[in-house]
Amino acid sequence: MKTKNKKDKVNIITLGCSKNMVDSEVLSGQLAAADFDVQHESKKLDHNIVVVNTCGFIDLAKEESINTILEQVELKKRGKLDKVYVTGCLSERYKQNLEEEIPEVDAFFGTMELPFLLRKFDVDYKAELVGERLLSTPNHYAYLKISEGCNRTCSFCAIPLMRGKHVSRPIESLVQEAKLLVSRGVKEIMLIAQELTYYGLDIYKKRELPKLLRLLSDIPGLEWIRLHYAYPSKFPMEIIDAMKERENICNYLDMPLQHASNRMLKAMKRQITREEMEDIIGEIKYKIPEICLRTTLIAGFPGETQDDVEELKLFLKKMEFDRVGIFTYSHEENTSAFNLENNVNEEEKERRAQEIMDVQQEISYQKNEAKIGKTFKVIIDKKEAGKYLGRTEFDSVEVDNEVIINSEKKLNPGDFINVKITKAYDYDLEGEVVIEH
Repeated sequence: MKTKNKKDKVNIITLGCSKNMVDSEVLSGQLAAADFDVQHESKKLDHNIVVVNTCGFIDLAKEESINTILEQVELKKRGKLDKVYVTGCLSERYKQNLEEEIPEVDAFFGTMELPFLLRKFDVDYKAELVGERLLSTPNHYAYLKISEGCNRTCSFCAIPLMRGKHVSRPIESLVQEAKLLVSRGVKEIMLIAQELTYYGLDIYKKRELPKLLRLLSDIPGLEWIRLHYAYPSKFPMEIIDAMKERENICNYLDMPLQHASNRMLKAMKRQITREEMEDIIGEIKYKIPEICLRTTLIAGFPGETQDDVEELKLFLKKMEFDRVGIFTYSHEENTSAFNLENNVNEEEKERRAQEIMDVQQEISYQKNEAKIGKTFKVIIDKKEAGKYLGRTEFDSVEVDNEVIINSEKKLNPGDFINVKITKAYDYDLEGEVVIEH
């Protein structure tokens, strides 16, 4: 380590999900408060220390994390870097193996070892800096992680192995952090957790997401609040009541269902049946007919047959989700599904995933086509190739539709404008700014 902190320049590389991104932002806030020069994903190579925040969720993510570590180690070997540190989920899960396989890394840290990582920089973790994150997102939106870990026991999922049991953050600290983010120009906050609906059960002995939502909704200047990752089993409808009564809580819910065949749901240990999922979705749509529902599915789980795939396709046609994402099953050691025979080959998994997405593509296009001629409130995210790109309240960042906007007038990221939809694509919309008279 060089003698003066200011001479050290740290680059943080984040892989995986938005939860990892928040962890990186917290790390950078702690380092910046100690006078370190910190950057996210810098391509300049003018830094001397790298922290790789890894993902260990599925095979592809693990491979990307390993490759990124090896790239940084190669730069260190060539004298371009002084130190390479590794943190995050992959490091939590495979620390011993990684230390043996890649000894050139200066130190590996788990998901809960931020104070130990900071000590490598001679920095003490300061709890009072909780909201002082250096955002890696544009200034107008941010993620707010309301809890860590998960108590669910889904057979395919390794997240509890990497993130531990569910731990909610106190309401006061979340409201304080949200106020701070808004004071810095954030207009949209996306609530994230491994499992949103469980929020509060550990510290308040009851589900307190509705209460948290109302308190966040009261913050002046916070225009949109968006919910990600809600577990369907025993879904608390009070969340929908809060959404319905507050204008700045987006009519948007991300509820990963994983499958629709009861045989598969049981094998996945999802604690719910297809019929129960249909009832929950029916009730949500009854309360808020215009709500946008996003779900995530898995193709190729051990024992899945073409009949299960057909059942899932029928379910999608019946439920008409607005957004669907799909993963191919990844056989993860130490999960209970690892004891099952991984009997669907990779090519067949991909084929099934595509077959399912073909069904969704048609639903998505029809839903988008129905929006032609209608006007929506849109937040501007960026300008690309002479056109502005934005989102409606029914679209989250990076995973959902974008609205392509034609405008002679200059628009700024974070502006809210009314846009009349003129054209529909499978997964995007196009429109023109409605001029206010």
